[in-house]
Amino acid sequence: MSAVPRLWLVALAVGLCTCRTEAVREPRPAAEPAALRYNVTYVREPEHAIDVEIVLVRGAPREFHFTQDWGVDAVQAYGGAGDVRVLPVREGGVSAPRGTRFLRYRYPVDALIRERGPQLFGGMAQGEARHLAGRAWLLRPRALDPSLRVELSVNGVDALLPWEPGPDGLYRLSAEDLIDSGFHGFGGRRCQARLPDAVIEVAILGKMTHLRDAEVCEWLRQTAEEVRTVRRSFPHPRITVLVFPVPRRSEANVFGMVLWSSPPSISLLVGQDTTRAQLDEDWVALHELLHLTHPTIIPRTPWISEGLATYFTELARSRSGRQAPERSWQELLTGFERGRRQARGRTMQQMVEENRPPGIYWVGAFFALRLDVELRRATGNQRGLPDVLELLALQGSTSTVGAYGAAVDAVAGRPLFDALLAEELRLPAFAGLEGLLEGLGVTPTPSGVKLQRARDSLLREALDGQSDSSAQ
Repeated sequence: MSAVPRLWLVALAVGLCTCRTEAVREPRPAAEPAALRYNVTYVREPEHAIDVEIVLVRGAPREFHFTQDWGVDAVQAYGGAGDVRVLPVREGGVSAPRGTRFLRYRYPVDALIRERGPQLFGGMAQGEARHLAGRAWLLRPRALDPSLRVELSVNGVDALLPWEPGPDGLYRLSAEDLIDSGFHGFGGRRCQARLPDAVIEVAILGKMTHLRDAEVCEWLRQTAEEVRTVRRSFPHPRITVLVFPVPRRSEANVFGMVLWSSPPSISLLVGQDTTRAQLDEDWVALHELLHLTHPTIIPRTPWISEGLATYFTELARSRSGRQAPERSWQELLTGFERGRRQARGRTMQQMVEENRPPGIYWVGAFFALRLDVELRRATGNQRGLPDVLELLALQGSTSTVGAYGAAVDAVAGRPLFDALLAEELRLPAFAGLEGLLEGLGVTPTPSGVKLQRARDSLLREALDGQSDSSAQ
């Protein structure tokens, strides 16, 4: 995650604070599954806003709330006899009175941007395009039944939502889709980045000064190909990416974030004035795409999820040939030193409990490196951490720390994870780094990293995907 201006940090903080896992009720075997219909109309006059009508049927939920209480003050409830009641939004939600047939409300996109400033979730504008997160504008049932059937239509705008519409343009969703509804793009331009086994649907939500849309999509395609150096195939057959150009910024990596909608959706904030050469140096897009290689860890465990993505960000760029292996190891070592300075001699356990970036990213990346090396030692350099990700992918889209550890042990062919983690947690963070590097033949020098033959240099070659023939 890159350094970002204050407003993006505020947006991220709001988003992380509102992320939570909702309880999903068990199916009711004796009842007909309820259905909800969302009729969404995008309006531009007098300014951009989203009009939402929720059609309720017999047995439909009556308690609704916004995952992120952002900017809707009241909802209108329409009864069967044409009567209308105004329901104030309290604690982020409303309760539909008995006999309600429709709920209607307006999410005032531009008014909220003008009042509160651009926000990653609440709304950002570029020309006629708008960037939002579903959690801000989509009113959903407070408790979700897995049997709930949901239909959603969008009129008045070319929208890119995480889900794929049917031939009739209708989105057919499940209860889980309403829990994390991802990032949404309204307006802008569309392109596709195609891989042999996947397609990335892209919305470019604003003008790029120096780049054509085709160049942006080609950049994303090449970045996604690097993910395939970590996993045998791209983790999802289809994902969506919103590219939002930030005015008066020239760097490529302003900010990036993935939301675990189904399929996942990614938001990339790039400098409006960036160039293709700067995009080629970017690491944020790859970092976010690499999050797709691992399941969602429940409860949220950043030292694992961010550690994996941070570790593989550097190795994937070496494996693809985008950068020399020496630079990949240099970037890792620079990050480890940043984490070590933040740790100030504290243990990994203390760093995990503090849970503060960037240290939590780098302590997680160091543990990922240790795991990868130990897995290769245990398997005669035949298997490593990517094999753990392949095994986890077979087990579903969510996992736990325990299941992650069990997958490590299964790949190793013996118990490994618990003992290694217990050892690392009690030691000062990054203890053993120098010995590990020496064994791998990674030698820091004043002029940069040198790669040399050493006891485990064959393991290092397996990690960074390069031949050791050029090492001196």
